[in-house]
Amino acid sequence: MYKVLVFAGTTEGYEICRFLADHKIETKGFVATEYGSKSLTESEFLTVQTGRLDAAAMEETFLQEKPEMVLDATHPYAAEVTVNIRTACENTQTAYYRVLREAGEHEDRAVYVDSVQAAADYLDQTQGNVLLTTGSKELAGFTGMKDYQNRLYARVLSLPNVMKACAELGFEGKHLIGMQGPFSRELNAAMLRQYDCRYLVTKDTGKAGGFQDKIDAALECDAVPVIIGRPLKEEGMSVRECKRFLTEHFSLAHRPHITLLGIGMGSQKLLTVQGKNSLDQADLLIGARRMVDSVKRPGQDVFVEYRSQEIRDYIDAHPEYDNIVIVLSGDVGFYSGARKLLEVLCQDSADLRVQRKNGLEKSEEERDSSAQNNTEIEIQCGISSVVYFMSQIGLSWDDAKIVSAHGRGCNLISHICYAEKVFSILGTSDGVAVLAEKLVKYGMGDVLLYVGENLSYENEKIFVKPASELTEYKGDPLSVICAVNENAGTRLETHGIRDEEFIRGKAPMTKEEVRTVSLSKLRLTADSVCYDVGAGTGSLSIEMALRAHQGQVWAIEKKEDAVELIHRNKVKFAADNLEIVEGLAPEALKDLPAPTHAFIGGSSGNLKEIVKLLLEKNPQVRIVINCITLETVSEALETAKEFGFEENEIVQLSAARSKAIGRYHMMMGENPIYIITLQNPGK
Repeated sequence: MYKVLVFAGTTEGYEICRFLADHKIETKGFVATEYGSKSLTESEFLTVQTGRLDAAAMEETFLQEKPEMVLDATHPYAAEVTVNIRTACENTQTAYYRVLREAGEHEDRAVYVDSVQAAADYLDQTQGNVLLTTGSKELAGFTGMKDYQNRLYARVLSLPNVMKACAELGFEGKHLIGMQGPFSRELNAAMLRQYDCRYLVTKDTGKAGGFQDKIDAALECDAVPVIIGRPLKEEGMSVRECKRFLTEHFSLAHRPHITLLGIGMGSQKLLTVQGKNSLDQADLLIGARRMVDSVKRPGQDVFVEYRSQEIRDYIDAHPEYDNIVIVLSGDVGFYSGARKLLEVLCQDSADLRVQRKNGLEKSEEERDSSAQNNTEIEIQCGISSVVYFMSQIGLSWDDAKIVSAHGRGCNLISHICYAEKVFSILGTSDGVAVLAEKLVKYGMGDVLLYVGENLSYENEKIFVKPASELTEYKGDPLSVICAVNENAGTRLETHGIRDEEFIRGKAPMTKEEVRTVSLSKLRLTADSVCYDVGAGTGSLSIEMALRAHQGQVWAIEKKEDAVELIHRNKVKFAADNLEIVEGLAPEALKDLPAPTHAFIGGSSGNLKEIVKLLLEKNPQVRIVINCITLETVSEALETAKEFGFEENEIVQLSAARSKAIGRYHMMMGENPIYIITLQNPGK
């Protein structure tokens, strides 16, 4: 007893049979010829019967098997067979469903006729060779044309009886092409050019029948498509709709194969062979508009979306898609959306599993797991922009600093200061100009900027100029750069810039020894967000900015002359991640982002209010306070007690420096400093 009987013989029918068998639904597929049977492999859940059935045999079969339904996926032109199946279902009260091929995209330049005879009559009034792709059964209708043996080229199945029948009609030699499909657009185009055909005759056999590939090839070769319309105006389901119906009817688990595919910069020529194969086999293509437009196949279903959750929701809502490809620019492991997609696709789903592919053998346990209701996610790499661009400009990238400033915080100036080569993805039309202007501001106008725009596309643009010549450049947002700085220095990995290196005025400056201990107590990381309250000349702000080179530092200072000194020191040390705020704390802090660290060198009597605001912004902020007077120490201890800091450390630092007096050296003491560290550790 079978649950479903499928009248196949078409690509759609084979696909439905395999779909049902894969989901363990007892299925019997009917094909008319031995050729059709070779397209299906029998299994525990699929039986294939070969041979034509008349109406009576169909009724007998339906009564014997008592299936839940019959699916008619026969050829669009097999009108008599469809009538017999529908009638047999009505007589046996069996549920009948028609599965139709989706129509191809018809072009305005095509000529439509109702029959083979109409096609022959039209062609008889024209000149030029004709490629016939309607099959051997229709050839007799074209033999009434004038000079048909010289004008017509017939492509038929390469079976002995077919070739013999065609020869008897007068189609011989190069005018008889025995080949088995499917035929790609490229192969169709090659045949049209080979035989100098000005016309291509076809039936609208839908996407699966290769119709669109014929139309695309004809238009590419300036040949006119002559389309013989469908004999029946039928209603039914597409394969996609049928799969959705079957999934709901039998409560099947949705088990799509999802591929996250890196497509390189976007040009078809940079797709990997693996990527091309995945795209060719995809039922559904998902991605941003620019990307799906660059790689989609004719007639392919497309969902234009780049947001991870929306993609997940769409896949869940469309169980009719078995093979889904999500296209991502560049390489899936290089500043890609693949990471977020994987998180969302796998969230709250024990049945989602990342498939190990590409030559890695699965264990027996993994193979068993594959047989369960698992959605497999395959990751396929692409060519990244850094690989492509660096090869185009002739530079190696193994010794380059590789970052991205596209939609993310990135202190490019810091990288360029300390790395000879820096590659970065930009993302705005003025990205190059903004970078160049900063480089000039910090005295690095001679840094060479290699610029690449629209990589791999026809309007690709690659050039190199010094930063000083690009301060007003407007380019394409889709761009990358490689900055080459021959004067790059070594990054400051420890604290200890000499006092003499700072531009100094009358504003107070935290001395070198105190800075070193204070910064050590702060325990900054590369991406810290720091406040320097009462920044003075900005010496500590500068060292904070150099240490937290991918974070952000805010120098808050109320005195105008001191603010000017901080600006000058910022330029001298190229501390591009340092922002200067003129004002009095805590008011000046209110609109700033939440800090991870704060140094307080001067509070103007507002220490308690400043600490209160810092804790409101971030309860785990790490605070280091420098106190010179005993009154400030007392205020700091009262503040620490009031807010109940779990970590409360006090260090008293006394330093002395030698001073030469004749041939002797005397130690000159600096003012003693109290360094207080406060923090509530994270839970």
